[in-house]
Amino acid sequence: MAEKFTTPLRLFFGLASFQMLAMFRRGLFYAYLSIYLRHHLGLSVTETTLFATLPMILNVLAQTFVWGGVSDRYQLRRTLIIIGELSAAVGTLFIWYLHRRFLNPIASGYTIIFGLTVIELFWSMSNISWSALVSDIYTEQERSRIQGRLTSMGGVGRLIGVWIGGLLYDGLGLRYEGWGFFEGPLFFVASGVMVISVVPLFFLPEGGIGSNPPSAQARPHQQDAQPSVAIFMIFLAGMVLVNFGRNSIAIIFTQYLSLDSGLALNSRAISYVVNTMALAVVVMGWTAGRVCRRIGNGAALLAGTAASIVALALLAGTTELQLIYVSFFLRGLGEALIMAAAYTIASVLIPPRMRARRFAWFNATFFLSFGVGGTLIAGPIVDGLIGAGYPQTWAYQMSFAVAAGLTAVGFLSQAALLHWLKTTGGPSFSDRRNINCPEVEKDENMPDQQRHG
Repeated sequence: MAEKFTTPLRLFFGLASFQMLAMFRRGLFYAYLSIYLRHHLGLSVTETTLFATLPMILNVLAQTFVWGGVSDRYQLRRTLIIIGELSAAVGTLFIWYLHRRFLNPIASGYTIIFGLTVIELFWSMSNISWSALVSDIYTEQERSRIQGRLTSMGGVGRLIGVWIGGLLYDGLGLRYEGWGFFEGPLFFVASGVMVISVVPLFFLPEGGIGSNPPSAQARPHQQDAQPSVAIFMIFLAGMVLVNFGRNSIAIIFTQYLSLDSGLALNSRAISYVVNTMALAVVVMGWTAGRVCRRIGNGAALLAGTAASIVALALLAGTTELQLIYVSFFLRGLGEALIMAAAYTIASVLIPPRMRARRFAWFNATFFLSFGVGGTLIAGPIVDGLIGAGYPQTWAYQMSFAVAAGLTAVGFLSQAALLHWLKTTGGPSFSDRRNINCPEVEKDENMPDQQRHG
């Protein structure tokens, strides 16, 4: 029996179009920036992680103390997304121009890092408003399915972006490594896609709880039994461990694949490995809602985390390219499940009138994990071991092993929280309609709607 959605399908297509273009831009640009900073401009492993760390710190601060409050006070979602994306598009072009003004490659590298940090102020208004807009539009029953399918559509965009980025990085193999960044094509395409990505937003509602369709309003049981802030904060602490563990290697992994002393893959071969993860996100993202409905969001979150642990353990224990492909496929499966389940759990724990501000906290566990996780965990491990005389390949693998261990601690933390809430009858987690992916109204004549990942 098909699952009935109460929200018009055209809204999903508008959200999915934006998601695909946004992830296309991220895959195109960020998949290779770490390699450019490390091998072309000569930054250390830890320094290369700063292009994610510093921008994400500013992003989280701006979401929490500026844009979350603005979005909640004025109930503006779509407007802030549009302003943020267009401002970032202009700023990206300035970064390319400024980084070319320096003859010192280290100075050029830090120009990119600091430039992206400034741009993140604009992206932060887009990020927080996007999270709130999805919750504004969809009911809690729909959110895990929608979030998974949007993740899947984003995976399609990322897959294409990573592939094209691999071609542009060295100019279709006709130029030199780093050509796409140094001469600008990667900056130009990323900026253009940001402009194009706002077009679908004009066909979406502004959002905000005042303009919600009735189906997206909180149900009476939500209003009567709001979970405590303490439960939400414990959940966030577990997500910090999970995300910081699995994502701490995200920035440095492409460097590992390109090591002359290791696999020595070129940009196109790297794109195939990275796209294995994107392909898994596409496949699992489209079905994550069904998985959540069958086993519950709590169990889905743990399953995705377990897949991430196995993936990291494989990376730490082998240099076989075939097993690395398997690992990245598992990383993609875990990514899709974690994104769908964790977002839905968070959306249930957050009161509707505090969506933007509380989602800023939730988003922080994800955004900071790529940069801060790399800067504080993976980067220092690799640099320290290389400095101590250990082989580069082994140094990277040790960082993968530590990441697997940290993710395992996060798994145990979330498992303990879910078990405690189940046995003590927590106010919302004990209600299957909330956390365990509720059964929804069914209509045999209604085709399956598509979902966001």
